Amino acid sequence: MKTKLCFAALVSTLVLAPIAAKAETRHVVELFTSQGCSSCPPADAVLRRIAADPAVLALGLHVDYWDRLGWKDTLGSPAFSARQRAYAQERGDGQVYTPQAVVDGQGLAVGSNGRAISRMMAETPLPVSVAISGGKVLVGPGQGSGALWRIDYISAATVPIGRGENAGSSVTYVNAVRGMTLIGQWSGKPATYALGACGAAKGADACAVILQAGSQSRPGPILGAAAR
Repeated sequence: MKTKLCFAALVSTLVLAPIAAKAETRHVVELFTSQGCSSCPPADAVLRRIAADPAVLALGLHVDYWDRLGWKDTLGSPAFSARQRAYAQERGDGQVYTPQAVVDGQGLAVGSNGRAISRMMAETPLPVSVAISGGKVLVGPGQGSGALWRIDYISAATVPIGRGENAGSSVTYVNAVRGMTLIGQWSGKPATYALGACGAAKGADACAVILQAGSQSRPGPILGAAAR
């Protein structure tokens, strides 16, 4: 499989299985997408459906490597392209393409394959309790260590695309990440952290937190998460 491959949309057969709503965040789905990728709108639609489940933190990370096709992604960032490449390096498979979904920092699927994403979310939920209370983040005990990140995102944005492979389309994006801020290190013991300014990144209007093993350059499994 070549890197940066724009997968063909799998429209009719890729439907999300129902997921029971929970008060706690049990899974995190990161969709690496692009306004310049013709196969991405079906995956963006899958993410919209996933985002309706309060038990799942669904995040859209817009990469910038398709800007060369004639349309600069208005939500894109080289930081998100770097995060996708870091995942590929950590997995050791070199797979960097759109639309690509990463589940809980580990599971990998074509982003438009809702069934595959749902199957991964049916497996073991996130092991560490994380909650946001006011301006604080409460992290419970667990095995290992990790970094706590605040994820600022825009809840919804409808973008008319003027050029490139999706020229003439208007796509609604949900939970499009605008910035990631490190707010603390976790060593396996219960701890409390300051959330900081939720939605502080430019264009953001909401935030969530993820607790992730590894490092920014070698991201490991997501251990816990919470949305405000």
